[in-house]
Amino acid sequence: MLQLLQKRIKKTKFATVLQTFNIKIMCGIVGYIGKRDAYPILIKGLHRLEYRGYDSAGVALINSKQELKVYKAKGKVADLEHAVESKDVSGTIGIAHTRWATHGEPNQVNAHPHYSESEELAIIHNGIIENYAVLKQGLMKHGYSFKSETDTEVLVQLIEYIKTTDKTDLQTAVQLALNQVVGAYAIVVLDRNNPDEMVAARKGSPLVVGIGEDEFFLASDATPIVEFTNKVVYVGEQEIVHLQRGKEISIRTIGNVVKTPEIKKLEMTLSQLEKGGYPHFMLKEIFEQPTTLATSMRGRVNIEHNNITLAGFIDNKEKFLNAKRIIITACGTSWHAGLIGMYAIEEFARIPVVVEYSSEFRYRSPVINEDDLVIAISQSGETADTLAAIELAKSHGAFIFGICNVVGASIPRAAHSGCYTHVGPEIGVASTKAFTAQVTVLTMLALMIGKEKGTLSDERYLQIVSELAKIPEKISETLKQDDRIAEFAKTFTYAQNFIYLGRGYNYPIAMEGALKLKEISYIHAEGYPAAEMKHGPIALINQEMPVVVIAPQCGTYEKVVSNIQEIKARKGRIISIVTNGDTVVRDMSDYSICIPETEECLVPLLAAIPLQLLAYHIAVVKGCDVDQPRNLAKSVTVE
Repeated sequence: MLQLLQKRIKKTKFATVLQTFNIKIMCGIVGYIGKRDAYPILIKGLHRLEYRGYDSAGVALINSKQELKVYKAKGKVADLEHAVESKDVSGTIGIAHTRWATHGEPNQVNAHPHYSESEELAIIHNGIIENYAVLKQGLMKHGYSFKSETDTEVLVQLIEYIKTTDKTDLQTAVQLALNQVVGAYAIVVLDRNNPDEMVAARKGSPLVVGIGEDEFFLASDATPIVEFTNKVVYVGEQEIVHLQRGKEISIRTIGNVVKTPEIKKLEMTLSQLEKGGYPHFMLKEIFEQPTTLATSMRGRVNIEHNNITLAGFIDNKEKFLNAKRIIITACGTSWHAGLIGMYAIEEFARIPVVVEYSSEFRYRSPVINEDDLVIAISQSGETADTLAAIELAKSHGAFIFGICNVVGASIPRAAHSGCYTHVGPEIGVASTKAFTAQVTVLTMLALMIGKEKGTLSDERYLQIVSELAKIPEKISETLKQDDRIAEFAKTFTYAQNFIYLGRGYNYPIAMEGALKLKEISYIHAEGYPAAEMKHGPIALINQEMPVVVIAPQCGTYEKVVSNIQEIKARKGRIISIVTNGDTVVRDMSDYSICIPETEECLVPLLAAIPLQLLAYHIAVVKGCDVDQPRNLAKSVTVE
């Protein structure tokens, strides 16, 4: 049967790339095998992963009687806890999952874990099995029945079919099954008949193993693990992990190549995963930015504040200096950071830059040359479209430089070189500190390229580097206006639409401010170049339309003042971001927020702060779930 199915699957090189990364990372995986009770560890891990977004949850445990128990519930992890209050949750081995529906509606039946036909196996799965329908038809011909609508149940049935038919062990059955699968996955499988082992594997979806004292932890990312151990192994592409009590971790590929596990030390701490007295993670992360940006610059901007050192640039200096063009590819907030990077690189280094949505770049037959340099930006390092864009660019011989926050993620591993932003875990779905760190890294990179190319004078270079080092302190000063922003934000909860305007470096910030408001308050908002307002959007202006204008005293300040006058003439309500001491724009505005004076290229790092706070406070007053806004997840790796 399997040979027949394989012949029916048509695959091309590029199609395989697309299918590999066509997944949702919204789901969460947790696993444990050791001496402790597994259930409390699994539930705590699911709570740690709630920021990812999900609609159901479940757990599977093997107890001392060698019974495989599966419990599932639609809704939150708390609903699962309530559902198992009177159940047997004993056992020192188990797996748990939070699901975001893809195949089949969100309900208890479609929730993970899924039993096999005999109920001797249970599986949890992140990803999408592209050829599940073909596999399902073949299995049904062999007498298998299905309770759910999911692709995941097909996979566990296939594993059981192979294990039974070929009389293999679990690891071999998983390996053979995955060789028949088209798509992406992170899976963990339990076998009732082998309560001292679990098998896990990944392709295109992250998976990390925590190494403890005679125990192992498994998770989609390190957040559920950090409380128990700081030693981890990041599972590689198409690798299968075999975990057994009392034995060392064992890894081999689906092609049966034995791999040596590389144990790394976790950088995050438990305190980074707590709210620290703040009502929401988002507010905590907004207020962390003076510290996180200082951390991102530490060891890169020297203590005299007159030089920058990025190892990823130094090690590949000729690639940057010889690049005929730089392509920046990213999604969402990272795309906005990329636009700011474009302004900086073109100004300082005089290299042409294009900024591409990864989702469009991967499909539109782009022209990519060997002397192009591609910068891929992703907070999580797992964004499917950006990963596919990287693979496409690599296939054309381009050099890939990754910018990412998560150590060991897929994008840093896929890139030739890169730079971590080092801001620690970002739990709030709406990115704040990760965004400003991306802008900071791109600015440092632009300055280094310009200095080395000789397109940026030493005097100008020193001036900007010195000012960049002062940004954390100036963000702290800007954050002092939080109470005032919270107060006037109440005025705008009635609004159904917002317009954000900026010019030059501040046009991407206008779009980012609009995105933040949309993400967490569900108010429609759009960002425009201020001069483009009269080419259409001005038709929307009336006394019910709030307009946020970023108007620092630099660059095209006088032009922006004229744009504000056009808005006021049509009774628009103005919220302005202005430089300290500015009275012209302030007097024209209904509300104004002051930021310290800085270099034009660094204004986005300061202007982002009040825009984040404005969105946050409007959303809070509206009663929205700020940290877990509807329909969104922290890392989106789905088309």
